[in-house]
Amino acid sequence: METLKFKTNIKCGGCIATVTPFLNDLETVQSWKVDVDNADKVLTVEGSASAPEVIGVLNKAGYKAEKI
Repeated sequence: METLKFKTNIKCGGCIATVTPFLNDLETVQSWKVDVDNADKVLTVEGSASAPEVIGVLNKAGYKAEKI
């Protein structure tokens, strides 16, 4: 299992609620969380998903992500 981290523009609980179905639908993602207290709003993804795959699904949800 791999852990990926992304800088995002996910700011609040409402944003997390919006991206939840998108991230949960990725079979390659086993778990994920967003640290909204961090200035970079860090999304941590565990599983076998690739960085482009996660970035693509967040773009579909209307959010930006950059691998860190």
